[in-house]
Amino acid sequence: MPRLGIGTWENTDPDECTNAVKTALEMGYRHVDTAQIYGNEAEVGRGIAQADVDRESIFLATKVWIDSLEPEAVRTTTEESLEKLGVDYVDLLYVHWPADTYDPKETLPAFQQLVEDGLTERIGVSNFEPEHLETASSVLGADPFANQVEMHPLLPQAELREAVAEMDTEIVAYSPLARGTVFDVPEITAVADKHDVSEAQVSLAWLREKGVTAIPKATSEDHIADNWASRTLELDADDIEKIDGIDRTDRQVDPDFAPW
Repeated sequence: MPRLGIGTWENTDPDECTNAVKTALEMGYRHVDTAQIYGNEAEVGRGIAQADVDRESIFLATKVWIDSLEPEAVRTTTEESLEKLGVDYVDLLYVHWPADTYDPKETLPAFQQLVEDGLTERIGVSNFEPEHLETASSVLGADPFANQVEMHPLLPQAELREAVAEMDTEIVAYSPLARGTVFDVPEITAVADKHDVSEAQVSLAWLREKGVTAIPKATSEDHIADNWASRTLELDADDIEKIDGIDRTDRQVDPDFAPW
């Protein structure tokens, strides 16, 4: 799984979404993330189809929404997602939240069946706390490939990272720029000024230093390119210490059905 991807949450303008995916892929990105609830799988699929990049080179992920986690709905909605995306399979299929119709003993075997049938290559979960991961691993007989959660310098997810360190599960960070809030954090700005880069690049480089994959949403070519440039930014020990020492927590995504 490529360490940096293009996120598409709330990218609902059809042309903008398609162009963002196409631009990112032709710039070098190889990880594209979407979800059923985003309402843009068809536009993401068009971006993939228009890009001069082989499908086999792209790590494509989508997520099954909370009202479709019963076994029959898992299959039906996944097949619909594949049709919208214009692909035969996805590289990673997530349980979007452990909520509503999610039942680990029913939902996860349905995901396993999709792997066996070639509709997805890997099973992921999203917004899972350590106890939910433990249950999922027990039911699957293996650790989920990835757990996608909100993570950024204002929500470092220390407990989750500690739990995952003992598992075969990757962390994927959504909202890695705290929906723009990182631009207003003095510690991050200080590191950005030191390296003559953007706060976005600093936050993405910090996540990479933590061994976390980031999927920042971006629509303009400039922002897509700025995020891509973060791959070459090397933070030193002082930079990491400064960011780790930020005394502020700011969770951006907190629905009523969240498990925390």
